[in-house]
Amino acid sequence: MHLKHYPFFNRNDHHDYEFYSIGPKGRIKKMVTFSLIPNLEFTAYNLAFGDLNMQTGQLDDKANSNNDDRDIVLATVANTVLEFSKYHNRPYIYATGSTSSRTRLYQMGIAGLWEEISTNFEVFGLKNDIWYEFEPNNTNYEAFLVKQR
Repeated sequence: MHLKHYPFFNRNDHHDYEFYSIGPKGRIKKMVTFSLIPNLEFTAYNLAFGDLNMQTGQLDDKANSNNDDRDIVLATVANTVLEFSKYHNRPYIYATGSTSSRTRLYQMGIAGLWEEISTNFEVFGLKNDIWYEFEPNNTNYEAFLVKQR
């Protein structure tokens, strides 16, 4: 992808990625984790994303760092999906926000970067237990399923 993003590094056989958000609140360590979703008819991984809590070492997906770099952070997460997919045979990636407002924020980020994202990924949105092809600015989705093209 050719979007501006932060450098990131991987841990644990390309299942965990870390990077720093840089903005008015300083450097905030972020983490993206991919975990296999069991018992599906196809291979899919859950994407968890958030701030890395430096005291516990755990991912905090409810933190609101508000570091004025949302698009760069989302582009970085998208780039981790590309790298993860390369090492894991292009599985489906399931993502949803920890709250409905955060899911909406992710949807706005996908829609805002749609031209670049749609060239690299197939994207589906979940609405009332049915998966639809993602349409920017069409409806509010409950979750997303993406697969590298």
